Amino acid sequence: MLRDARWNKIVQVIEEKGFISLHELVSEVQASESTVRRDLEYLDGIGQVRRTRGGATYVGESLTDFEDRRLSALYQKEEIASHVADIIQPGEAVLLDGGTTTLEVARKLIGKSLQVVTNSVPIINLLVNQPNIELIAVGGYVYPKTGVALGPMAVGTLERIHVRRLVMSIGGVTEAGLFNSNAMLVETERQMMQSAEEVIVVTDSSKLGHSALAHLCELEEVDRFVMDDGIDENWKSIIRKAGVKLDVINSK
Repeated sequence: MLRDARWNKIVQVIEEKGFISLHELVSEVQASESTVRRDLEYLDGIGQVRRTRGGATYVGESLTDFEDRRLSALYQKEEIASHVADIIQPGEAVLLDGGTTTLEVARKLIGKSLQVVTNSVPIINLLVNQPNIELIAVGGYVYPKTGVALGPMAVGTLERIHVRRLVMSIGGVTEAGLFNSNAMLVETERQMMQSAEEVIVVTDSSKLGHSALAHLCELEEVDRFVMDDGIDENWKSIIRKAGVKLDVINSK
C-alpha cells in the first residue's frame, strides 16, 4: 500500500473506532509495526490523530455528510458562486480548493473555456466531461468524507503549477487570520496560495469571529473575500483595513 493510501486508511479506521491499538492498525494496513509507528507520529504531528500508549485516538474534524453541508444555505452559496464565476474570465487558469461553496463555483463555470486545477474529487467528477474545460487533477491523500486530496503528493504537484486565481474555502476567520480544519489541509492550501496570482476566499458570514484547529495565514495574505450580507460593519472595517477587497453578496 502506498504511503498516502496508508495514511488515508489509518485515519479512516481511527475515525470509525475512536481508538485503535497499534496491533490492530498493523493488521488493518498490512504494514510493519515500525512503519505504522512512523505513520502515527506524522499524523499526530499534523493534528489528525493523537498517539496514546499502545495505539491512537481520533482528534480530526468530525464532518457532517458532504451532501448535507452542500445543501445548507444553498441559495447563499449559489449567489456567491455566481459572483465569483463572473470574475473568472474565459481562457484563465483557475485553482479550486475543496468545499461545498467551491463546488457551486465549479457548477457556475460550466460552459466557459478554462483551465481548472483542483484537488477536490466532487469537482473533478462534475467537470471531467466538460468539453470547454481543461481539467488538471491534483492527487494525494484523500481526506475522509470531503474527497479532497492533501499532503506531500498534493503539495509537490502544486509547486509546479501557476494559475491566475485561487478560489478557496476556510473553516474560520478571526483578526489573527484564516483557519481551517486540520494541519494537512492548511499545508496544502498554503502551497495553493503560493501558486496563484490572486487569492479569493469564499465563505459565509457565520465563519467570522471563529477559529478552527490550524492557522492558515494572516488576513493580509488574501486578495478578496466574497461572502453573504450577514457580515456586520465591524468585520467590514477589519477586512478592509487589512487591505483586502470585500464583495458582499445580497442573499435576500
